[in-house]
Amino acid sequence: MRQYLIYPMASLFAIVAVTLLVGCGESARLPEAAGYGPAPKLPAPDKTAIPTIHVAPAKGWENGKTPVAGDGMRVVAFGDQLEHPRWVYVLPNGDVLVAETDAPPKPDDGNGIRGWIMKTLMKKAGSGTPSANRITLLRDTDGDGVADQRSVFLQNLNSPFGMALVGNDFYVANTDAVVRFRYTPGQTSIAEPGQKLVDLPAGPINHHWTKNIIASPDGSKLYVTVGSNSNVGENGIDKEAGRAAIWEVDRQSGQHRVFASGLRNPNGMAWEPATKALWTSVNERDEIGSDLVPDYITSVRDGGFYGWPFSYYGQHVDERVKPPAPDKVAKAVVPDYAVGAHTAALGLTGAAGNSLPSQFQNGMFVSQHGSWNRKPRAGYRVIFVPFDQGKPSGAPLEVLTGFLDGEGNAQGRPVGVAVDQRGGLLVADDVGNRVWRVSGAH
Repeated sequence: MRQYLIYPMASLFAIVAVTLLVGCGESARLPEAAGYGPAPKLPAPDKTAIPTIHVAPAKGWENGKTPVAGDGMRVVAFGDQLEHPRWVYVLPNGDVLVAETDAPPKPDDGNGIRGWIMKTLMKKAGSGTPSANRITLLRDTDGDGVADQRSVFLQNLNSPFGMALVGNDFYVANTDAVVRFRYTPGQTSIAEPGQKLVDLPAGPINHHWTKNIIASPDGSKLYVTVGSNSNVGENGIDKEAGRAAIWEVDRQSGQHRVFASGLRNPNGMAWEPATKALWTSVNERDEIGSDLVPDYITSVRDGGFYGWPFSYYGQHVDERVKPPAPDKVAKAVVPDYAVGAHTAALGLTGAAGNSLPSQFQNGMFVSQHGSWNRKPRAGYRVIFVPFDQGKPSGAPLEVLTGFLDGEGNAQGRPVGVAVDQRGGLLVADDVGNRVWRVSGAH
């Protein structure tokens, strides 16, 4: 009887806690645009006893509704009825691969009432369902911009995310390992088992579980993103070994090294054609105010340290992290370009090969998934950052908006982005369960 009474009281406390938390906290004092560009405004931290929680409830799209494409463009559903599509990859023959995936079991990520609350809120935002653990192939045989064939390309994976093809080797970044499969051009499914190339940090916490990969231009190396195991190291720095980093992995042997570190949660990667530099999109830290800290895209220096968890945007010290590390802070690299506080910048792809209007021909597309930790909400769109001579050169342009409805519900949330063989921009939508295709309006 005693256990029976305790359980409902704990549940009641959790429900009351969620009710108190939702909608509470501070609000942004700066306009959203202040968090963009090479020199974003960085006000003093605003750490409240109760963090700002402003979740956009996942709703999905009503029949016939779509996001809103920018001027001179149109959008259609390239593929629908998918199961939490997070990432897209285009094969040389034009086939589109979609990673249908969600978080793996991670029993030690956020224990107790606070952990329960956060998991409940993430579920409200459209995550937390069992992972489909597969990659689906979509094929557009008649060139109308809508897939008319589909097949299960790979299944029984482990929360897959990034994909890369080098020659006849197809690589998948599961949450715990990079796995290699043999691929024959044109095949619609792979049945043979893969071979593990390298283990990746995972385990029972695995806070930022998505792992992305991109091949070097010469195909000899793979670069792998590994997000942090916490917000700002609160689980212990020992739990962050090899994390908050981009790895460089030898494609043949699997030998690896940390290429760059101090990147809280890197996701998208792309090669910049003018400078040949690797770029990445990074989600910065939470719970020090709606105006902090801007997410960013940046070139990635070999051996560079980007501050996490000890500092942000160079030498801006995060006082929550104990003990401090002034020696590390002193060498922290300042990111190239901020893309707004709590916009959750995930997808990143270069402009090469796209057939959108002329202003989108030199730069990078960035998807902004939207976060729980800002009021008012920000992100929930796809933007384009124009470049000149290999560097960002102006304010971002809107490519795809309308993911939030008038009541603040998330009809969709953009994640992976890629340019397809015919020049359209593909956008994975993990709440709308679609892959959208943006093209010129002609």
